[in-house]
Amino acid sequence: MEPEDAINVLGGTLQSCSADPLTGFFRDGHCNTCAADQGSHTVCAVMTAEFLAYSKYVGNDLSTPVPQFRFPGLKPGDHWCLCASRFLQAHDEGCAPKVNLAATHKRALDIVPMRVLEQHDIHV
Repeated sequence: MEPEDAINVLGGTLQSCSADPLTGFFRDGHCNTCAADQGSHTVCAVMTAEFLAYSKYVGNDLSTPVPQFRFPGLKPGDHWCLCASRFLQAHDEGCAPKVNLAATHKRALDIVPMRVLEQHDIHV
């Protein structure tokens, strides 16, 4: 599993999303991806209570710790590499979290239009 080039949606070097909690498909703190990453964990999102509740409701509980997988459970304010399709789904439902564009991998654009990502930019 060789990661693709670490380029963000802005065309620059992919920045770190989070080291605490440690995120990413490769658990390297970055939203890097590869062909094996079928979920496209490429969107660096800032968790909110609303999004965490929504994610749990649609079947992906991100807030409950799973110690056997060294997953601490997420809380509002945590940064996490989300699946691009889940982010787009949350956007369509009106509860998408903010995103860090500099830490969002360019492969997210295969699923999420740039204009949608820009609407949720943490720097706006």
